Order: sequence, then C-alpha cells, then structure tokens
Amino acid sequence: MNPISLPIAELKPALVGLGKVINPRATVPVLQYIKVERTSDGWVALTSTDLDRFVTVRLEQPSTGPAMTVFIPHDQLVQLTKNCERNESLLIDATPTGPVIKFALADNLGESKVKLIPLAEFPVTPRIQAEAIPLPSELRHSIHEAMECASIDETRYVLNGTFIDASNPKANYIVGTDGRHLYSANSFALPLKHSLLIPNNKFLGWKEFNNDGEWQLKADDKTVQISSRRWRFITKQIDGKYPDWRVTTPNPSDAKTHIILDPAKLNMLIKLIQRMPCHDPDRFQTIGLECVRGQLLLLGRDTSDASWTRVPVLGAKVEGRDVSIFLSRRYLIRALEYGLNTISLMEEINPLRFHCKGRQMIVMPLRIEGAIPPAPANLPHPAVHLPPSRPGLPSSPPPTSMITTPTSEGPATGEAKSATEEVIDLTLLLRDKLNEGFNLLRELSIKLKAINRDQKTSARELNSVRSTLRSLQGLKL
Repeated sequence: MNPISLPIAELKPALVGLGKVINPRATVPVLQYIKVERTSDGWVALTSTDLDRFVTVRLEQPSTGPAMTVFIPHDQLVQLTKNCERNESLLIDATPTGPVIKFALADNLGESKVKLIPLAEFPVTPRIQAEAIPLPSELRHSIHEAMECASIDETRYVLNGTFIDASNPKANYIVGTDGRHLYSANSFALPLKHSLLIPNNKFLGWKEFNNDGEWQLKADDKTVQISSRRWRFITKQIDGKYPDWRVTTPNPSDAKTHIILDPAKLNMLIKLIQRMPCHDPDRFQTIGLECVRGQLLLLGRDTSDASWTRVPVLGAKVEGRDVSIFLSRRYLIRALEYGLNTISLMEEINPLRFHCKGRQMIVMPLRIEGAIPPAPANLPHPAVHLPPSRPGLPSSPPPTSMITTPTSEGPATGEAKSATEEVIDLTLLLRDKLNEGFNLLRELSIKLKAINRDQKTSARELNSVRSTLRSLQGLKL
C-alpha cells in the first residue's frame, strides 16, 4: 500500500490550525489525535476535534494510492516536523500493528510507530445539509469586531459568542457584547431562516484561515460551518436565548451632542489617549470626554485625588450642548480602531454611541465622585513639546495639529469637612468594600463554572468510551 505523503511546508501551518481546537486536558486519547485520510481521488485531509468543534484542512497536493484513514497523535507530528526541513515530507503508512511515520534519516528512512486507534472511536464529523452562503469581506470583518467585544465570562456563556440576528430578513445584524459595551453592524441580508449564535473560537481569528479565500457559511438549527478554500470549521451553536440587545441601544434622535473626528487622525488620537494619565490602570482605566464651547477635551489624572489634566483635541468638530462624560479608555480606543469616528452623547449617565456607516458601539459610562471643576475660560493651544527619545530607541514623530499641551485645573483649596460630608465619605468607602466582595464572589463563580464544564466534558468523553466498548462487545470474531 502506498503511504500518505505529508509535505512539511504544508504540514507545519496545518498543525497550528488543527491544534486550536485540541483540548490538552482531554481524557479520551483519540481527542489528542489527528485524523489523516486519503480519498479514492488521492486528496489528503487532516481533521481534529474536541467533540464540540471540528477543524479540517485539505492539502494542496494529492497523494497517489488507495483510500486510507489513520490516526496520528498531534504532538508526535509536531515534534517530527520540528526536526525536518521545509522541502521534506513525512510518509504515513498503515501496518497491522498500527500506523508508522517515516521520515528522512541520513541516507535512509527513520520510523516512528503510532499506537493503533480503532476507526470507530473518532467522533463523526457533522454534515450540514444546506446551501453555502458567501460571506463578503465586510461581513467577515464585522464578525471579527463583534468577537472582540463578546464576553469571556463563563458564567454568562450565552454572551461568549457572536450573534447573527436574522429577525429582519432585509437587515441582518452582527452583534457582540460583554454587558459593558455592545457592538453591532447592519447592512447585511443573508438568506438565513433563523438567527445564529456562534461561539467565539481563536481559530476564527487565525491569520492563515482568514487569508485562505472567501468564507462560505452553512447552518442548521444546532450547527454552524464556516469554510474557506482549504479549511473547514464546524461548531455547535451556543444553546440559549441571546438577550434583546436592541433594548440597550439608545435612540439616535435623543443625542444632544455630537463629536465628529477626522478619520485620518484616529491613530494619532489613539496614541494621545494611551499617553493620558490614568488613576485606575488595573480597573476601569478611566478617561473623560469634555465638550465645552465647541471644543473636545480629554480628561485624565494620575491619582484619584489629583487634579484633572485637560488636553484639547484639535480637529474635532463638536455640535450641541456642553457635556462631560467618563468611560473606559479600553473601549474608547477599540471604537477608534474600528474607525467609528462619530460620538453621540445624551446625558452624563447615558450610554455613549460610537458609529460610522451602519456600524456602532454602545459603551456604558463611568461615574466619577466629586464635582469636575470647569474648564478655563481661555484654553491655550501651544505646540506640543515631546520628551527626547531614549538612546537606542526610535523617536516618535511629532503629531500634527491633533495634540496640544495639557492644562491642569484642580479643585478649590480644601476646607474642613462637615459631618454630612464625613458620612458620605464613609458610605462611599463602604460601597468600595462591597464592590470588592462582589468581585471576589464573581471570580469564585467563574472558577466553579470552569470546574463544572470540565466535569461535563469528562462525563461526555466517558460516555463516548462506554458506547464504544458496548459496540465492541457486540462484535463476533
């Protein structure tokens, strides 16, 4: 029997993608294996799975020989490819005692034996009986952006995915949220009968998969398949009802202030935001947006009791009433990276809306204790003087008309606090302590949830082994 040839140049990147769905803690041995199969036409395909997800790649070059299927440990293939040259190949041969991997060893062929795994033990790859739907590059881009905004909290598993809302056949939406900010994009109309809830997986963001041609989508009530030219990703949908995301979306007509940023200067603004002082880097990474007299100011401070540093942002167009609002700079930077250059504001306690051409991000604001001192009557606009670069490091080019020298405005000189103010301070301190306790409980619940999921996975794998053993018991030799 002719062995299956696996060119190292193709096998190395393939093993990276296949490894993204392999669970290193799987108790069933076959889940650590790669299914290597050659069709009757000579095409070679490799498949890996964790029971919920399946990844398959087809190699570019066919391998002559009859149809054959073997199972090879993923880590064994990875180790062998590390010691092979790019122009070499691994040969997979089937023997009565199990598969054998052959590789170049000086002028001969070395052999690495593989433990025999029965074909019936490997999970069956689902087949979706539906027409393939092309996904244009804009929609794929929106799926990636929604994935970045989705929750990673395992206690809110229904939010750990990207939601394709097909309730309106003429305008589908791509949605992702973690409860603190929400992303949505419309202007899509896919021929879907039902909405989809696709669990996020690092394979979908993998560079090789995204550079392998146009995506095709297939889906039924429980399963979703996304395929490219050579790769195929199949996953179970998240079982649960996605929350009504439209409830949290503010009415655009209620906005009283609009900030319009120059799209060409968004990267420069991101760098400015990253340089702003931050008094809570480990929690919210608070930053303020202050609209005053038609000008946009960024607010930041080094400590919670320090004065606010104001940095005017030149080139920003502000329409509407004056307002000050605070948010996490993580979400502000993410919205700017997505190119959402229009910010619509209502009240200080209402969500912010970043939007541009059918895409939007809704961000919950942060509350700031104490009054914010008013901006100075005359805001200066001198040129920026950046610190000199360190020896051996490249210097940063000076920004053009976006950044100005910060101005500081602190609170009035301190006076003796009244009894009422002292009581208010105690209540705020108590609130902070309670928040710390809630955060600890939340972390505990996340860990318990992870343990519970691992136990369920082990139980499913054990049931699969039992089912296989029962089927083997019914065989007659």
